[in-house]
Amino acid sequence: MRKASAHLVEVGSEPLDGPARNSVGGRPYLDEGQSWPECFCGERLVLFFQLDLPTDVETFGGDHLLVFHCRAHNDATYAEEADDRLIPRYWDAPQPPYPRPFWRVLLQRHATLPAAETEPSLYALPLTLRPFTDTPDAEGIGAQTFKLGGTPSWAQYPEHYRCACGADMVYLCQVPENMGFAARPRRPEQPYSGGTGTYELFLGNEVYLLACPARCDPAAVWPLTQS
Repeated sequence: MRKASAHLVEVGSEPLDGPARNSVGGRPYLDEGQSWPECFCGERLVLFFQLDLPTDVETFGGDHLLVFHCRAHNDATYAEEADDRLIPRYWDAPQPPYPRPFWRVLLQRHATLPAAETEPSLYALPLTLRPFTDTPDAEGIGAQTFKLGGTPSWAQYPEHYRCACGADMVYLCQVPENMGFAARPRRPEQPYSGGTGTYELFLGNEVYLLACPARCDPAAVWPLTQS
C-alpha cells in the first residue's frame, strides 16, 4: 500500500497574544478585497481555523486555507450535481433546507495582512504542522486525525467530485469526527454541538475538504461530510 506524505495539524494549549497565520480563531488573513464571510442569516461566520499550506502539499502548496462556519446554523452538507459535476457556484448555491450555505472555505493566494478584528467566538490558539507518513491500512483507510494531505479515513466510502469548471476535485484536508473547538466564555451555545463550551464543524461529522486544482474561485472547496 502506498504511503502518502501528510502533515499532522496539532492544536496548542496556550492562547495566542497576537496574529498568527496558523491558528484556531484569531485574526483571519484574507486577500485584499476579500471581506469576512457572512452566513445567509446575516451573522458573520466563525473562523474555525486557518493554515499556511506547506510547499510540499501537492497542487496547493503556498496557499492560505481558511475555514468558516456559522455559529447559529449547524448541519451536514449535501452535494448537488448536474452533468456529472458540482452545480455552478456550488459555494453559494442553496443547501437544503437553507437558501445558501452556512459555511465558507477559502484558498487565498495573496493574504499578507491579518484582519483588524479577532474572531470573538473561539479562543485563539496556535496550530502546528508536523510531517508524518500516512500509511493506509489494508482497506486503504488513512489515519483518522486532523491532517493536511495523506489518505482520507473514509467513515463510509470514498467519494469523488468534479468541480463545476470540469476539474476533478482534490482531497486536501481532514477534520476528525467530534473535534471540538474551544468557545470563549459567555458565547451563545452552538445548536446540535457535541458539548458545552465547544463549537463543531458540520454537526461533528468527519469532514474532508476537496479543492478545485484549477482554482476557478477562491471558494471552490467542497466540505464533504460523513459519519
